[in-house]
Amino acid sequence: MFGKRLINTGGEVAIPTSFNSVTYTGNGSTQSVTGVGFQPDFVWIKSRSAATSNKLTDIVRGITKGFVSNTMAEETTDLNGLTAFGSDGFTLGTDSVYNNSGVTYVAWCWKAGGAAVTNTAGDIDSEVSANVDAGFSVVNFNSDTTTATLGHGLSEKAEMLICKPNADGHTWAVWHKDFIDLDQTYILLNTSAASVDYGESLWNYSNWSNNLIGFNPTVFNNNNDVIAYCFHSVAGFSKFGSYTGNGSATGTIVTTGFEPAFVMIKRTDSTGNWVILDNKRDASNPIDKTLNPNLSAAESTANDIDFNATTFQLKSTNADTNANTAAYIYMAFANQF
Repeated sequence: MFGKRLINTGGEVAIPTSFNSVTYTGNGSTQSVTGVGFQPDFVWIKSRSAATSNKLTDIVRGITKGFVSNTMAEETTDLNGLTAFGSDGFTLGTDSVYNNSGVTYVAWCWKAGGAAVTNTAGDIDSEVSANVDAGFSVVNFNSDTTTATLGHGLSEKAEMLICKPNADGHTWAVWHKDFIDLDQTYILLNTSAASVDYGESLWNYSNWSNNLIGFNPTVFNNNNDVIAYCFHSVAGFSKFGSYTGNGSATGTIVTTGFEPAFVMIKRTDSTGNWVILDNKRDASNPIDKTLNPNLSAAESTANDIDFNATTFQLKSTNADTNANTAAYIYMAFANQF
């Protein structure tokens, strides 16, 4: 699905209507959150004014199935959490992590491809909800005992994966196209740790293609379900890249090719919290309202970033986003609304 944004010079640019952030205040009862602009298939909710976990819900695992990005806990059934996806948002129940009375929240919402379909392109069958135009899919598979490939439903090679085995004590693993070793390196979503070289094949990268990703399933807790959120860049809509910090308040400028609405950053060469900033919690520069995927902490103002027409610029000396000579990865999505 594409929306269109008019350009004053007389043209128009097609933009996937596939990402948006919305804010809301909990009521402790039930409520429908609207204003997303489409029916989401992946919703990531975080309280802003209270210290509660990040909650991730997607169409493939099923409504009411919640993952927590800041712990290694297995999936939970949250019957009173997020209870339905709607045409312009989602419905919430009384669960205090999602909808505590008087607590403010943000929900980052992505459109995938609706109900999952079976993908048989790889060694292992996968259940996939894919938005090919937007370069985003939600993939679930049951791990096997050999290094394997599986289909992700997209038309280009994945540039970032966020993965979690559905088992207690098994961590979130993130892969990014700008890692030096694309087969063995990973970074943890649920901690502040630097990137790690696994020491053997983790991603089976040599067998990746435009429609396949790979895993060493024995590492991903063989014979358990694994969820993978898969992304690649789409011009004018999303970008997955890296940069080097300079430790200055007039910091590194990162070119995205569009005005960002959402940026997630992680330092890779040393410890540092994951950082998410967006244009709904901050309506104008500097964008500084910070939430952390690896923490339950409430919103802080720990980082300053300017969102510009085709770039973002680091404006803080916080080591989580802009230490001198430090290495960072990021994912960014466009300002559509």
